[in-house]
Amino acid sequence: MFDFLNPILGRHPEQVKANVEIYTWQLCPYCVRAKLLLWWKGVNYTEYKIDGDEAARNQMAQRANGRRTVPQIFINNQHIGGCDDLYQLDSQGNLDPLLTQPATA
Repeated sequence: MFDFLNPILGRHPEQVKANVEIYTWQLCPYCVRAKLLLWWKGVNYTEYKIDGDEAARNQMAQRANGRRTVPQIFINNQHIGGCDDLYQLDSQGNLDPLLTQPATA
């Protein structure tokens, strides 16, 4: 509806080509914060809500090199880390280049 504001606000959702996945818990403030940044960037991500699902949490931990905290974020199947890692990538100017890379088959 207000897509004309995207360039003014520094949002470029048309440039996002990466496949982004995030493992979350519903009431986790770090998960909400990470999803907010992804939303701001215009990312359509796949969310895995793993509240109370130990099998899903084990699968996440296997993909995340043993890390069991949420969120755990993957961009093009590359483990990024958690919320703080995502924001650090953004503050260093390294998140946008990752998001513009298309997912490989």
